[in-house]
Amino acid sequence: MSTSLGEASEDDPLLTSQHTSQHSTVAFGPNDKDDPRNWSDVRKWLMVAAIIPIDLSVSWGASGFSPAAADFARDVGVSQQTATLGLSMYVLGLAFGPMSLAPLSEYFGRRPVYVISYAIFLLLLLGTTVVETLPAFLVLRLLSGYFSSVTISNFGGTIADLFHHHDTGPAMSWFLWAATGGSPTGFVLFSFVAQGRSWHSVFRIMFFICLSFWIILTAFLYSLGETRHSVLLHRRAKAARKATGDQSLDVPEEMKQRGPSQLFGSALTRPFRFLASEAIVQFGALYNGYLYGLSFLFNGAFHMIFGPNGYGYDTIGVGLSFMGIVVGITFGLLTNIYQERHYQRQVVLAGQRDVPEARVHLAKIAAIILPVALLIFAFTANPAIHPLVSIVASAFWGWSFYTLILMTLTYTEDAYKTYSASALAGIGLVRNIAGAAFPLLGRKLFINQGTRNACLILTAMSLVMVPIPFILEIKGKALRKRSPWAAEHEDESDDEAN
Repeated sequence: MSTSLGEASEDDPLLTSQHTSQHSTVAFGPNDKDDPRNWSDVRKWLMVAAIIPIDLSVSWGASGFSPAAADFARDVGVSQQTATLGLSMYVLGLAFGPMSLAPLSEYFGRRPVYVISYAIFLLLLLGTTVVETLPAFLVLRLLSGYFSSVTISNFGGTIADLFHHHDTGPAMSWFLWAATGGSPTGFVLFSFVAQGRSWHSVFRIMFFICLSFWIILTAFLYSLGETRHSVLLHRRAKAARKATGDQSLDVPEEMKQRGPSQLFGSALTRPFRFLASEAIVQFGALYNGYLYGLSFLFNGAFHMIFGPNGYGYDTIGVGLSFMGIVVGITFGLLTNIYQERHYQRQVVLAGQRDVPEARVHLAKIAAIILPVALLIFAFTANPAIHPLVSIVASAFWGWSFYTLILMTLTYTEDAYKTYSASALAGIGLVRNIAGAAFPLLGRKLFINQGTRNACLILTAMSLVMVPIPFILEIKGKALRKRSPWAAEHEDESDDEAN
């Protein structure tokens, strides 16, 4: 996240210098047209709108395979359990991509990282449409997840580039809607695609959908412009040195590009340090891992519950059973309007200082509704009971899923600010490893224990996490003061943070 530094002269918006005893630094002025935060609202939201379909398609790459998994298993000659690896390997790639892709934007900007990484994903996806063997397929799925994770590693940063810290809420809520809604919407969409088609055809159609998204993204990114502040200021400093001959002109110290070893060293090691020592990150990782794992587990579980051996529905019918979760997640967008207003009121009352605890307001309710929804699902997901009952219960799970994930994301951003990328990378690592493991373990759980007992075990797991939002509300400030990274930003105003 970048900062506005120095006193700018509005008469000279292209070159703002902050003089020190050694050199001058180049920074954005208050009304600088080159600062992405000063773009018009239309331009900002066009940028967000261009990335959201890409964000959706990242999860579609995972869940879109699930409706075709049975055909894949028959064609390749493997068990349904082995076929689940096609989902898990992709999600595992999502776990490790952000840690190495995110630092590249410091050198090249966000635009080329989006465009090139997703283009590589498209090539890998194209390869998946013709591959015939299991080992080659799994390798392609792993690498596909790795390169498609570009939105996970960069979308949050793009939003921070475009909006001042206290104004990121609406854009972040849409980002998270795409991230959380991608799995169920992908299953719904590709259940229609998979009906009567081979798994190769499913991937072929997925390729053309994703290719169209990439073309739109590329056109928008190159027409709207780069957003990474440090890259823009490096370009300005270079132009200023050339125009003035003053070789002392440079960017502020915190925006200087780090060497590759330092850059990637921090990106690869710091998330593990956060996971090992930061209670806030540990809470976020626990909730994210469980919720995302459960989301991907449902891809297989819903097929067992609503498919031929359960309620008896075909591929499309199973896909439509996910509409409850989709509706719940989408409803989360609406209730977040209230959550955001509550947060903004608390910020005003605090004198424009961050109040991370205001982020947990609705999450406290969601933490309680989540196990209740799973409990109802456990006792109603039975062919003897109308399927609409369990689907409605899953909608409440979807709302809780969205609300709790948004809480962990925004609370972590507020708590760590400059270091939030590392904190969120740690959370994301656990989230996607759990997302890869749950479908494999969950299938055995549902087969061995049955739907009711399996759901009761998942309910018990969610009960363990109910206290987390309440702990953050009561003890969050004390936890931040104990953290060397979070304490650095305590009592910062919005102006100081930006």
